[in-house]
Order: sequence, then structure tokens, then C-alpha cells
Amino acid sequence: MEYHERPASFRQARLNPFDRGEEEGSPPGGKTPSRDELRPELFSSKSRNQSLDRAMDLGLAEDHFSRPVGSFVASDIEQLKMAIEECKRLILELPEHSERQKDTVVKLIHLRLKLQELNDPEEDEPNLRVLLEHRFSKEKSKSVKQTCDKCSTIIWGLIQTWYTCTGCYYRCHSKCLNLINKPCVRSKVSHQSEYELSICPEIGLDRQDYRCAECRTPVSLRGVPSEARQCDYTGQYYCSTCHWNDTAVIPARVIHNWEFEPRKVCRSSMRYLALMIPRPVLKLREVNPLLFNFVEELVEIRKLRQDILLMKPYFITCKEAMEARLLLQLHDRQHFVENNDMYSLQDLIDISSGRLSCSLTEIHTTFAKHIKLDCDRCQAKGFVCELCKEGDILFPFDSHTSMCHDCSAVFHRDCFYDNSTTCPKCARMTERKEHVVCMLCLREL
Repeated sequence: MEYHERPASFRQARLNPFDRGEEEGSPPGGKTPSRDELRPELFSSKSRNQSLDRAMDLGLAEDHFSRPVGSFVASDIEQLKMAIEECKRLILELPEHSERQKDTVVKLIHLRLKLQELNDPEEDEPNLRVLLEHRFSKEKSKSVKQTCDKCSTIIWGLIQTWYTCTGCYYRCHSKCLNLINKPCVRSKVSHQSEYELSICPEIGLDRQDYRCAECRTPVSLRGVPSEARQCDYTGQYYCSTCHWNDTAVIPARVIHNWEFEPRKVCRSSMRYLALMIPRPVLKLREVNPLLFNFVEELVEIRKLRQDILLMKPYFITCKEAMEARLLLQLHDRQHFVENNDMYSLQDLIDISSGRLSCSLTEIHTTFAKHIKLDCDRCQAKGFVCELCKEGDILFPFDSHTSMCHDCSAVFHRDCFYDNSTTCPKCARMTERKEHVVCMLCLREL
């Protein structure tokens, strides 16, 4: 790339950004020292002077965030490095907190960004890359707040190409893609959709041979050569590259202790828990049935879920309910209309905070209103108590009713438990079956 020579007066003005007369940190009397007086060891010869003129002009007089046309040669990069070193020395010599020092720091940042751009030129990167079951998509965002999961350095979105895995949200520079050795966590979720339900199952750093459980880097509790950090989910120890002190709610602590305080976990565990949190894989009745005796909110949610399951047959046979798509109000928790045993970790978190109880009660009220008040077809599917034959139409989800487990007939709760005889509907069905058997026997005779 060719650089056009600028007029000497313009270049001199750009190369002396600190000659402002008498300012904060300037010598007494308002006289600003010349360049040779300020740094005599750096400007001892004419050739050195010209070299620094080109380096400082290259770094300080250009737009550092626009990509130049063409390509730089090695000498240009070396001259830019010389300008960076000159800025560093100048910052140390200038008075602290002075305006000139602040301006020099800003220019140093621009120079380093320019050097990073030259060392890592943007090429025509593909929009999609597949590595170790990751599906990396090229990012277009220019945010500079991202961190590379491979090298643990900042991703400068203004000048660097970076990718994000659409499955587990693993982020990295384009130059780090071929160095990745960690498979996508989503594949683990697909093949192993079960939580570790032991609280911090530690095996000891000696069992790990004093190495990181993931990348096998040597680690130590003393921090030499690298600090050993424990993951509260797996119980294993990791290096600082694999464990960033991220926090997450631990499923085992929730189920056994009803504890929701976030604990420190490694990066892979954090992604795994984030992908698993909406999945209904926790069967509380089997893992810890005593939890319902101590958490009243769980009992309330279980009753609401049981009622919704009893309402479901009304909706799937009602044209108006199907057109209104009432059951889709639970699209975020579809397992609520499939069973009443399975819970996701997000369900338990929302139960603890009270959010689930409020939202589910509102949906329960909407469903009951449709069946009992708004829809004539659903009202016609109600029951009359055959034991007392009094009162209003009954529905199986009413709080004052009981249902026969054999024939699903609905009665008043008091009538059902006070009745010493069998269910009238079951008795009729039994009598009908006996009559059919007798008729078949007579025909055979």
C-alpha cells in the first residue's frame, strides 16, 4: 500500500499534539520544550527522526477504525510498534492525570487496535462452521462486551470476526475455531437428559491427578501453576480457563434442601444447566416425596395441575375451545397438560418465587369459566350427583366433589364418603354386563 507524502507543516502539526502552550503540566514560564529537548536520546540522528515521523504519522494521524485499502507490509507493522512504544514512554514521563497524558492514552489505545487489525486481518469467513457438533454462526454484531470462550480474551467486534454456536452459545474468535477441543453441550443434553442429583459429588483433587477435569491443565489449591476451582454441580476441579466463577442454581440442592442460592460452576456445567432448565425431567414423587410435606406451594401447584388434566378432555372435544386455542396458554409448560408428576428446574424456581402460582391460578380460572359458564356444550357434559340427586351440575375439578376411580362418575364429596353402598353407575354397568352374559347363555342353550 502506498502512503502519499503529506505537507511538512501538516505532518509537523500532527506529530506534536502536546505543543499547546502553557497547560497543566507544562514547564514554568509557558515555554514548551522542543522535541529534541524532550527526548534527546530518541531524536539523536536525522534518520531516526524520519523513521519516527513515519511511525507516529502512521499511528496517530489516521482513522484507526477503518480498514485501509490494500495490505500492510512487515515494515509498516514494525513502524506501528515503534509508535506504540513511543506512546508508552511518553505516558510515563508526562505528569499524572494531565490532559496531555489522557490524550496520549487514548492514542495508545487506537494504535493497539490498529495493530490488532493488521495482525488479524478480516478474510472472507464462512457464515456457518460445524466443529465437534457445534454449529457456529458468524456474528454481525459489533459489540465489544463479549469474551472468547477459548482464549478468555475480549472479542473486539469492531475489527474481529467471531462466531457463536447456535446450540450452546459458545463464543470464540474466528482464529480460535480450529483450536476448540470441547464438544457442544447440546449433544450432551440430547443423550443425557438427567441431572446429577447428588450434592457436589467431590472425588478429590488427587483423584484428578491434580489436573483440570476438562482440559487436563495442571492445577493446585495454592494457585501454582494454576488455581483449582471447584464446580458445585459436578464436584470436580477445573482451571481458570474452564471455570470463570459463573453461578447457577443446583438441581440437587433444590430437590433435597429446597435451596435456590446460585453456586459457582464451570463453563460447561453452566451451559448444560442453562439448556436443561426448561426440560421436565424431575419426578419429585420418586426423588424426594417428603418435599410435598414441607413445601405448601408444591401441594397447591399439584392440585392445579390435576384440575387442568381433568379439564383437558372438555377442551379437546369442544370446537369453540379448539378455535380459541385455550390449551396453548400453557405452551411454555406443555408438560402440565400431559402429566402432573414431572417438573422442570424452572418450574421449581418459579414456585419458590411465587410466579408460577399466580400465572397457573389465572389460567385455571379461565379454563373453568369456559367450561362452566361460557360454553353450552361443555356445560352439558357435567354430572348430577346420583346419591342425593340435588344441587347444581357438578364437574370433576370442583373443590367440593369426588370422582369414582372406576367409572369417573362425579358426586358431592360428602355424599360419596358417607355412602356405604357402591357407586350407582358402577352398579348399573355391572348389572348390564350380567344381563348380556345371561342373554348369551340363553342363546347357546
